[in-house]
Amino acid sequence: MKKRIYFDNNATTFAIPEVIELMAVTARTLCGNPSSVHSAGQEAKAALEESREKIASLLGAAKSSEIVFTASGTESDNTAIKGAAFANRSRGNHIITTLVEHHAVLNTCEYLSREHGFEITYLPVDTHGLVDPADVEKSLRDTTVMVSVMHANNEIGTIEPVEEIGRLLKNANRRREAASKPRALYHVDAVQSAGKIDINVQKMGVDFLSVSAHKFYGPKGVGCLYASSGADFHPLLHGGHHEGNRRASTENVAGAVAMARALELGVASAAQDGAKILSLRQKLESGILSAISDVRVNGHPSERLAGTLNAAFDYLDGESLVVALDMEGVCVSTGSACASGSTDPSHVITAIGCPPALARGSIRFSLGKFNTEREVDNVLAILPPAVKKLRAISPLYKSK
Repeated sequence: MKKRIYFDNNATTFAIPEVIELMAVTARTLCGNPSSVHSAGQEAKAALEESREKIASLLGAAKSSEIVFTASGTESDNTAIKGAAFANRSRGNHIITTLVEHHAVLNTCEYLSREHGFEITYLPVDTHGLVDPADVEKSLRDTTVMVSVMHANNEIGTIEPVEEIGRLLKNANRRREAASKPRALYHVDAVQSAGKIDINVQKMGVDFLSVSAHKFYGPKGVGCLYASSGADFHPLLHGGHHEGNRRASTENVAGAVAMARALELGVASAAQDGAKILSLRQKLESGILSAISDVRVNGHPSERLAGTLNAAFDYLDGESLVVALDMEGVCVSTGSACASGSTDPSHVITAIGCPPALARGSIRFSLGKFNTEREVDNVLAILPPAVKKLRAISPLYKSK
């Protein structure tokens, strides 16, 4: 049996063994409900609050109470966007986002538009996937209640100018408040960037920021939402008084403890891991471009996550290439795991101007801290013949 090569770290990562052991120990030893007043409950509560404080510090939050534990990045996105939209409905019904957001954002905005009459502006991006901050400013209306822009794209890795947008919105909100107009709240989906590149919510000027543990070598099933003290939102879940009345449901204490440790380890080693991963990605990218013709690399040349390489191979279907590579023990994807099963080309790849036929041939290689140079060499040996074989049976390639 071939040893598996896992190049799909943007979909999910292998959890760090230390983090999983910490999670197991916490689950075994802290059995109490953190809402209970007895000693077992208060021990669990102390661990939960310690994790909250650690995450707040790592994200640059002013107060630990600004961290709300959730079950996923999707829940965090939904809570921020729906929660702020409903809480501020009397002040406006307009939301600004981009064409390249994760479906957790796009489908939430579509729902608000379809079911609740919100007006959504979807900003275009350039050929590298970057949104223009000036477009954000031009799209602001008196009725704008939220701007939602992702930090780093999950399919092509492009890092958006979120700090510049934050400064722009801060100035715009000053003018709006002086004219007795409502503030436009700012949400950033940092699911792909947390633990990999620097995040400081105060420096970014965000009101909300979404995080998910399994993207930075933590466990699945736990995430968090940074919600600034001045940002009003309605909770997505109703029930008890958990999380300061902001997210009903007994907290996943073991998951929160593990997430805090994973984020701590990720931030501490981000520079070192990033340099190693970038070197591997550059070797993979240059190897593909030198060995295979008719390939387009998608994403920004420099403002891109270190481990993300999205390559569109002309004259073939991406799903077929994913299957062919999997048969050789190589795990890659055609884009977002959350869009798996769709026959349509990626909305991200088409938004950057890639023709639909070429977009259907796009593959995402996403490398992580556990990948090696030998694995890159093996993929570079496996990929060219796989592409050649698929193109040989492609009518588009035959008629080239």
